[in-house]
Amino acid sequence: MLTLLVGASLSFAADTPAPDATSADLADFKSFVASLWPKAEAKGVSRATFTRAFANLAPDLRILAKPKQQPEHEQPIWDYLNQIVSEKRVTLGQKAYAGNLAGMQAIEKVYGVPPNIVVAVWGVESMYGSNMGQYSVVRSLATLAWRGGRRARFGEQQLLSALRILEHGDVAPDLMTGSWAGAMGHTQFIPTTYEAYAVDFDRDGRRDIWGSATDGVASAAHLLQANGWKAGQPWGFEVQLPAKFDFSQAGLSTRKPFAAWARAGLRHANGKALESNDTKASLLLPAGANGPALLVTGNFRALLRYNNSVSYGLAVAWLAQKLVDAPFIDKPWPVTERTLVLDERKELQRLLAARGLTVRAQDGLLGTETIAALRSYQQSKGLPPDGFPSLKVLEALRQDEHT
Repeated sequence: MLTLLVGASLSFAADTPAPDATSADLADFKSFVASLWPKAEAKGVSRATFTRAFANLAPDLRILAKPKQQPEHEQPIWDYLNQIVSEKRVTLGQKAYAGNLAGMQAIEKVYGVPPNIVVAVWGVESMYGSNMGQYSVVRSLATLAWRGGRRARFGEQQLLSALRILEHGDVAPDLMTGSWAGAMGHTQFIPTTYEAYAVDFDRDGRRDIWGSATDGVASAAHLLQANGWKAGQPWGFEVQLPAKFDFSQAGLSTRKPFAAWARAGLRHANGKALESNDTKASLLLPAGANGPALLVTGNFRALLRYNNSVSYGLAVAWLAQKLVDAPFIDKPWPVTERTLVLDERKELQRLLAARGLTVRAQDGLLGTETIAALRSYQQSKGLPPDGFPSLKVLEALRQDEHT
């Protein structure tokens, strides 16, 4: 049975008071909730559960003003990592690791995920259970489904899933709390993730990721195992690149066996030869050709199922390394190089598209299509095709636009 840390009491930052809904808002919300009943019934939710979940429920208008961008997409990766892997999170994590090691080892026997990885996920997601969120999940998701704009579809999908969880009896509506976007419990599962991966590891008859740290952390281990985590395999490690390396080979879209990377000249950061085996891995350059290089396995990809952001995955990995005093990255981050803000990333996408490169979404989120276009442009300019959206590349695009 895992326990919360001594001294890590549940506490929440004060939030902005919810603005009052008008009578028209309340009437419209009530009508919207009524329209959900046929969908909920079709998903196996009883009328009794539905009525109980929405009893005296008003929309939470704070939800509609929440930012759409996540910090891991907006901050330079080195700032994000330092913020997440803070001294406090490391100190509490070391206590959580030492104080719950036997329980974590029991979880590892079932799911194959090492204790330091599981504790790191726990720490990044909820500061080891001390910040699980205090929003009503049903209220938040109903508000998003009602007037969430582009997030309305997500809100409705997660709301129907939350109602099924209530139907199952794992938690009461007033105890189903979480973040404003519906992430719940010790390891911040959204409802659909809960339905897919939550487990009753302490065998008390309920998959209680809110009140039971054991269930919460074991559920996270189950998620990782189900998404490809392989016992005994590292998540990744820092490597040295040879001179004149072909940077077009970097990125999660390219997977090669260790043996192939060894033949390409990659070595461990300490200069040791790379293992010559068939473990498949990808080369990450999270800050471009001038920053650290990391070889990551399928276990790193499993971490991204929690949050599909390289910055997030590296934060979990770094915290996990610190918990067992293992190395992470030696090469300095290029902190003097300014990263692009949202409007600049949108401009970069627009300029790439203007050159005939395929960039259909110009939203500032740099997905695989944008990275491929960026690499093509970099190659055409004789720059390392690392796919990194640097200010230098943006300035080159601007200059080309006017020549």
